[in-house]
Amino acid sequence: MADRTESESRKLLRRLRDTLAEPAAGQERLDRITHLIADSMHTEVCSIYLFRDRDTLELCATEGLRPEAVHQTRLRVGEGLVGRVAKTAAPINTANAPAEKGFRYMPETGEEIYSSFLGVPIQRLGERLGVLVVQSKEARAFSDDEVYALEVVAMVLAEMAELGAFVGEGEALSALHQRPVMIRGTTAQEGAAIGHVWLHEPRVVVTNPVADDPERERKRLHDAVEQLRISVDSMLTMTDAQNPEQRQVLEAYRMFANSRGWMRRMEEDIAAGLSAEAAVEKEQSIARARLETVPDPYLRERLHDLDDLSNRLLRILTGQGNDTGAQMPEDPILVARNIGPAELLDYGRKLKGVVLEEGAVGSHAAIVCRALAIPLVIHAARVTTEALNGDPILVDGDQGIVHLRPDDAVAAAFRDKVAMQASAQSRYASLRDKPATARCGTTISLHMNAGLMADLPSLKGSGAEGVGLFRTELQFLVRSNVPKRGELARIYAGVMDAAAGKRVAFRTLDIGSDKVLPYMKRVPEPNPAMGWRAIRLALDRPGILRMQLQALLRAARGHPLAVMFPFVAEPSEFRTARDMLLAEVERERALGHVLPQKLEIGAMLETPSLAFAPRSFFEEVDFISVGGNDLKQFFFAADRENEAVRRRYDMLNGSFMRFLMTIVERCAETGTPLSFCGEDAGRPIEAVSLAAIGFRTLSMRPASIGPVKHLVRRVNLRELGEMIRAECDAGTDNLRPAITAWLAANTESAEA
Repeated sequence: MADRTESESRKLLRRLRDTLAEPAAGQERLDRITHLIADSMHTEVCSIYLFRDRDTLELCATEGLRPEAVHQTRLRVGEGLVGRVAKTAAPINTANAPAEKGFRYMPETGEEIYSSFLGVPIQRLGERLGVLVVQSKEARAFSDDEVYALEVVAMVLAEMAELGAFVGEGEALSALHQRPVMIRGTTAQEGAAIGHVWLHEPRVVVTNPVADDPERERKRLHDAVEQLRISVDSMLTMTDAQNPEQRQVLEAYRMFANSRGWMRRMEEDIAAGLSAEAAVEKEQSIARARLETVPDPYLRERLHDLDDLSNRLLRILTGQGNDTGAQMPEDPILVARNIGPAELLDYGRKLKGVVLEEGAVGSHAAIVCRALAIPLVIHAARVTTEALNGDPILVDGDQGIVHLRPDDAVAAAFRDKVAMQASAQSRYASLRDKPATARCGTTISLHMNAGLMADLPSLKGSGAEGVGLFRTELQFLVRSNVPKRGELARIYAGVMDAAAGKRVAFRTLDIGSDKVLPYMKRVPEPNPAMGWRAIRLALDRPGILRMQLQALLRAARGHPLAVMFPFVAEPSEFRTARDMLLAEVERERALGHVLPQKLEIGAMLETPSLAFAPRSFFEEVDFISVGGNDLKQFFFAADRENEAVRRRYDMLNGSFMRFLMTIVERCAETGTPLSFCGEDAGRPIEAVSLAAIGFRTLSMRPASIGPVKHLVRRVNLRELGEMIRAECDAGTDNLRPAITAWLAANTESAEA
């Protein structure tokens, strides 16, 4: 950029800063700014459009267009040239705006006499706030320097909007981070929570976007980048050589930290008049905007790396580290882009809920949240941008909805919902020591799922008869290297002691897919959920499985032991894993160690193929546990991570219920104990339907045992089963309406 342009750009930014510093209401400030920009850029028109909601832009200030159009002219995102800039987050520069594709004529503005058009997005860290436009009668394309200068001004406007400089009357001028926001995400752990936001990584606020001394700012930038490079090099030196994935991320950090192009662009921003912090954030905003449009997963990962590195650089420049001095609220709800299991466990039971921008239903964070019984909503778009520490927040884990800074009506309705749930739980507590015996005399055994020692106190309080699924992978996921056999044996022994004689079914390592051990090299797969995971991975890498089996045998110390292998797709996989366990039993015997009093070896039926295994398999296996979450996913070919399809397929679908009846019948023929484990087992209507078709053991999260037992004790399972079979025979596609109607008409209102 030429010296003259640099000087003009800095002059404009200084005038802009001075204007923003003057006392004025939000509308008056915007009016002054449009006049200032039009004057400085020698254009007849300057207009500022701001979002009044996620989909609508509103003309909030103008110099040159008709004043009466302000707060009256509105466009949808994608509509007209202004809407296109908002949608694409990219400038539009044209000498003949009316001839441009998508041009929309707005007669109330009087803009028909202006030919040239330049529009740039007003955005901050991927958050699109509006569009800044200049227009002139002269038919000309604006120069690259003029485009750049307007982008720099838009960056400063975004920063000042973040600081509340334009707050005033009307939707589009209401203060950022003060409006109520509803974010629709994906349920990863059910439950409801009321609390206040605790940001895992507090946002950096740039309070000095404009600087007078470019040389000083350039030196600050160079010093900060050098400090960043040293810290990245230090992390690389300390990284375990056995952790190639972590090294790959740090190598990407080092590449960006040494990028001349990145540094040159930030130096140009500083030359234009921005502070070092604002220059970093401008580049970060561009990267985030690009991130939303890049489909290639590798490029997205690299843009994420650049985003993380920019955050580190901003924290060095501003001194705003993670420890901001803010006090964690008494009812914290953690908000983060993503989080690892070890970090989440550090927070422990202090958290009332968790909200993530990313994550997955089967992710490490989801496993920990299930273990801690706290609601989790994932895929909550832009929540880290919208939320501030201390903001009131409601988490509806049942619906996958987050209410940030809710209005009084929403908050009151949500409190009523939570109060009703608490009242119901207190009623269920009276059933804790009573059996889940239906009106027909059938008794259902209700067990709980667990994954941490911290879960085990729920065993007594919930009334669970045992642990139908103990997830053993958490002890592996939260460490940076493989846990030792003795350490695992102590953990498993503690679990058995805490169960106080009640049965615990230990599921061996279910890793792979989205559950990758931090010290295991990730294998790229087009469809990980159906790839190298669970028993497949364990049989290919038998060392860890053998060590885990040895730890389980030693933990039993003469007590009964139940072990089940996950994701078995064919009998040979079960037989190989069972033979490995029996070989370890003989090894322990030879060493003179105490053997389990009783050993049960089971399989999880999570793939449709296993339901059609030969009779000999059902005779060999000691028990079968249906893994309902995966089985439903594979039965319907519907990815449970995909919100567009996951809710489309109902467990009470007629075809799926007929399939489950086939499994029940096959197990009944051979006398094989059968249980159902998964989210559906903890939903009362689904649970009684499973019991009605022949499942006698259900395993669920502890909080679901009370509601399920309450309904089981009020229905006649035999009659419900007859109705379900009749509906299936009649070819009913979805049994839910019929089952719901039957329960409404045939459920006893009070317990005997």
